[in-house]
Amino acid sequence: MTTSSESVLLGSPYRADCPTRRVLDRIGDRWTVLIVGALGDGRVRFSELRRRVEGISQKMLTQTLRGLERDGLVDRTVHPEVPVRVEYELTEAGRTLREPLRALEEWSVTHLGDVSAAQRAYDRADAPSSDPTGTHGT
Repeated sequence: MTTSSESVLLGSPYRADCPTRRVLDRIGDRWTVLIVGALGDGRVRFSELRRRVEGISQKMLTQTLRGLERDGLVDRTVHPEVPVRVEYELTEAGRTLREPLRALEEWSVTHLGDVSAAQRAYDRADAPSSDPTGTHGT
């Protein structure tokens, strides 16, 4: 018989108390997806990484990199130079994440037109005058 705490350790992300939800939160974050992709070619300096991931603030890049490092997905190397040079690269675990995240990237590119069309149709149908309850007839 499996106890409640054992089932949490086994990983059931549909349970509110399962630690795998924190992992899913990390890898499902848009900045994580883009940073892992940008690090796919190897070791990168912070400034280069910021250029590769357009639109990310320095603060968000720093926070995301720290989280990825804490989770064992990114290694940070500080070179004692003047000025100090800091580089980031994927760990072995981080490299195994590349393939599923690349699949998400490819899916988003392939289906962008479909998603955009669905959004436009939804927005037209959801106009305040056509459905004041916002329930779409449900």
